[in-house]
Amino acid sequence: MISRALVRPPGASFAQAILAPALRSVASTGVSSSQAAIDVTLAQAQHVEYRQALAEAGVIVEVLPSDERFPDSCFMQDPAMVIAGRAIINRPGAASRRGEEEALAALLASRFPTTRIIPPGTLEGGDVLILPDRVVVGRSDRTNRAGIAQLVVALSDLTGLANLSGLADLPVLEAPVEGYLHLLSAVTHLGDGTLLAVEDFVLPPALAGFPVLRVPTDEGYACNALGIGAKVILPAGYPSTAAMLKAHGYEVLLVPTTEFAKADGGVTCLALVW
Repeated sequence: MISRALVRPPGASFAQAILAPALRSVASTGVSSSQAAIDVTLAQAQHVEYRQALAEAGVIVEVLPSDERFPDSCFMQDPAMVIAGRAIINRPGAASRRGEEEALAALLASRFPTTRIIPPGTLEGGDVLILPDRVVVGRSDRTNRAGIAQLVVALSDLTGLANLSGLADLPVLEAPVEGYLHLLSAVTHLGDGTLLAVEDFVLPPALAGFPVLRVPTDEGYACNALGIGAKVILPAGYPSTAAMLKAHGYEVLLVPTTEFAKADGGVTCLALVW
């Protein structure tokens, strides 16, 4: 179960974050659109509510300072991960995000054995679904085969970390991602072996056999949920998904994420957890 989280509030530069494709189309017309523009003040307030939800779920939250050099740096999940007691320093597929990982490397190296993803590999945490007995990695526009291959090597022998992971090794399985930014845009793990997936998303063979709850297609954004024990942090505004989770016995913690959604980010994206 998740017990700790590193988070970084959005800074003023978050206004220049990479917009979701639909909003990029609006912006490219040259027409001013309040819908496309990120409201940084609102995003910062929403981030406070997100941190409060993490704390309510029992997570120890460590808040790092905003990093104005990198507009997307509030999305802590992508530049680095902790898997089975090992820190993976990723190499983002988005060129504008390269460098975010360096701001985390020393901090994580002081706490965990560390492996780095190096060129030509790219790997973003939003493509990495960590399950009890395997890691499923989406091959997407942000994560390539070379990055996945390096993760396979990094997790191929965890014998020295068996006291933390309970595993001698952790298999890494690849899953193609089409039509989504990241794998976790389409499917997430609720933390008890149950998956939450968009209704029309075809589960790859690597995820066969897991119980799955389906999110209605028109609420697909809510699929990016963060399960912590019996609690689920869920973006506000998706009543069908919230009702379904409650009906299955989960306690739902709703947080507003409208400004992060404009940059294709969700509740898993905003924290580096372990």
